[in-house]
Amino acid sequence: MGDGQCGARRIGGLTQTDSEIEAGVPAVSLSRAALRCRCPRCGEGKLFAGLLTVNPSCPVCRLDLRAQDAGDGPAVFVIFFLGMIVVGLAAFVELRFEPPIWVHLVLWTPLILVGAVLLLRPLKAGLIGLQYRHHRLEPPPG
Repeated sequence: MGDGQCGARRIGGLTQTDSEIEAGVPAVSLSRAALRCRCPRCGEGKLFAGLLTVNPSCPVCRLDLRAQDAGDGPAVFVIFFLGMIVVGLAAFVELRFEPPIWVHLVLWTPLILVGAVLLLRPLKAGLIGLQYRHHRLEPPPG
């Protein structure tokens, strides 16, 4: 209660407002929903219709997801996280083994491609979950 949110309760480490509790909205872990790429409200419905295409609404709880705006945030985080890992590993391999350049291409190209695809979905789901938690998934005007 002392977290500055009027009418908010901590349930199992999660904060829910009175309106969410009255509406029967379960407390869903943001990290669990993001890692599983599930709806931030119910934690059950699939968030994505394709690789990165967000469903217009949750197929389970009907949360309207049309207003989500993750933008370039997930891509920026992937660039920073994956870049830090790959550059560190490439520098280590270069300083330790001094391989020819083609070895670097064979090692790091698949890691970058696979890592980017694997990280983009949960990071985008996490940003959508944060938008939901901070009440930024308002229905579009009109």
